[in-house]
Amino acid sequence: MTKRWQPVLLIFGIIAGALAIAWGLSSATDYWLGSVKSDHLILNTGEYLDGDFSTLTQQLFHRVKVQPFNVIATLIFVCAIVHTLMANKIHRIASSMDMREKDCPAPGEPGYGDFHLKQKNWFALEMTYFLGEVEVIFGLWVLPLFIMLATNYGMPTAVDYLNDRHYTEPLFVIVIMVLASSYPIVRFAEGALDKIAQIGGGSPKAWWITLLTLGPPLGSLITEPAAMTLTALLLGKHFYVYKPSKRFAYGTIGLLFTNISVGGVLTHFAAPPTIMVAQKWGWTTPYMLGHFGIKALIGIILSVAMYYFLFRKEFSKLSPMSNKELQGNAEKRLSGLPIPLWITVIHLLLLVWAVVHSHYPALFLSSFLLFLGFHQATVPFQSRLALRGPLLVGFFLAGLIVHVSLQGWWIEPILPRLGEFSLMSIAATLTSFTDNAALTALAALIPNFSEALKYAVVCGAVIGGGLTVIANAPNPAGQVLLQRYFDKGVSPVYLFCAALPPALVM
Repeated sequence: MTKRWQPVLLIFGIIAGALAIAWGLSSATDYWLGSVKSDHLILNTGEYLDGDFSTLTQQLFHRVKVQPFNVIATLIFVCAIVHTLMANKIHRIASSMDMREKDCPAPGEPGYGDFHLKQKNWFALEMTYFLGEVEVIFGLWVLPLFIMLATNYGMPTAVDYLNDRHYTEPLFVIVIMVLASSYPIVRFAEGALDKIAQIGGGSPKAWWITLLTLGPPLGSLITEPAAMTLTALLLGKHFYVYKPSKRFAYGTIGLLFTNISVGGVLTHFAAPPTIMVAQKWGWTTPYMLGHFGIKALIGIILSVAMYYFLFRKEFSKLSPMSNKELQGNAEKRLSGLPIPLWITVIHLLLLVWAVVHSHYPALFLSSFLLFLGFHQATVPFQSRLALRGPLLVGFFLAGLIVHVSLQGWWIEPILPRLGEFSLMSIAATLTSFTDNAALTALAALIPNFSEALKYAVVCGAVIGGGLTVIANAPNPAGQVLLQRYFDKGVSPVYLFCAALPPALVM
């Protein structure tokens, strides 16, 4: 009994411990700081009035004195990151205690309902799986954050804080993932890329090179989440299905995440980090193409060439999965029923509409509802809509936005104090633990930022966008689509090691 409940008790113990420490910090700072403490939640870093402090330590210490909740919010954010690193371990524990895979009758078979009623510790099992879902973690840790906000500043402030966050990006990612993964869109993209892959004989090697070279730059036109969804789906069908080695599998997903992160900088409207600064800094598509785009394309080509040289001998060892393995990996293949051209055209028009109006939820959400109706009306030419993955990714991004919005108190003072190369390096590092869009959004608030420093911080943000799942908004989408090809889920450590070489090339 206790072994089965260990992971559940561990996570809730961490949450309870974080709350206890946070309450202790809150009480201690009330006594220690006295009248210095601010009576409202500070989100605008200009309210700290700390421009006269000469050192970073003095500035950060002053900000904690003015708003002790900074420490509480950062502590909870760190706990969420630690939980993320533990997710694969928790999922393995859940798999080891799940007897349904071995003993449970299939749905509809005799005894299926009885087995569910007799299954011991059912709640513990499901909660363990739930706590091992990477996409759930940041949203889960919003709960203790909300409790501490309400405790320190009152329920209205806590509600207003959550309500005032901008959730346009998570909503858009949900819509674009569903649209881009619809069967007519995937068939259309696959047909276009197939003509290029056939130059190399249509082999897994040809598809690997084609997808990792041409897929990421598509993000500059159809947005990075859409490019990630299409590229990951096709990589699963034309590469991962051939059972690459563990090293090759991680090398590919690390290369994919890094290339997608830099592939969206050819324009000013597609990559989340550039969207946050383009209007304020006056960056246009010609500017992005001249300063970032050409270098990004060169970096993508060099990175693919580097990993091809490293893994070139492993292509000959690839072998297709058996039918049983395909079913176990949820590999869905339709019968190849021809899709009428008008259905594909309508799907493409809806996709383009969503991309063009990606900053207007009322427009892309209403078109999404129309898409759902159209999908139902043309169901003979459709595959089953995959809603679980996009919804989890949206939940992940929304939770990340709630947490990162309270981390500006320590990120914002660090950036202006650095030189160009140091700023780029620090930005790439911070991106791994926050989100590259959040980082550039904070940089946009800094007054008197030179052009060189603006360039450096955006470079660092997109370079480090493939190092972790939380570093770039499309990464969770890629992980959801590809994690079934990894026996124990995508390891954060292996992903970081795999993405580091192409990040250094970039």
